[in-house]
Amino acid sequence: MTDKLIFPTIPSAEYPTAERCHIIEILNLPSVPEASLAQARVEPGVCTANHLLKATAEWYYILSGSGDVYIDNQMAGTVSAGDTVRIPADTPQYICNTGQSDLIFLCYCTPPFSPEAYVDLSSSD
Repeated sequence: MTDKLIFPTIPSAEYPTAERCHIIEILNLPSVPEASLAQARVEPGVCTANHLLKATAEWYYILSGSGDVYIDNQMAGTVSAGDTVRIPADTPQYICNTGQSDLIFLCYCTPPFSPEAYVDLSSSD
């Protein structure tokens, strides 16, 4: 088999974003066109920027911490470890860390995340 099947995560590759979170790209490669996977970390008391992803659905899987999720400009609910959040394509979204520790979650995007799909809505907050 010639296709790569295992993709190691590199925790030291975490980088801060203008969206007010820290990202580790787990999987976002042209050779895997079906989806992308990243780990996001939001510090206590921080809300990510209100944004949407054009033509891209996103799922959050909460690994640790707690927070409030806002979808389509309304609070969708409070999340904690083990919760999954579905965010339809083209839908405004952001998440606020309401806990005392980092909020860490996986972001699964279909199709894969691309910077061109990202629309910052925070100026309209």
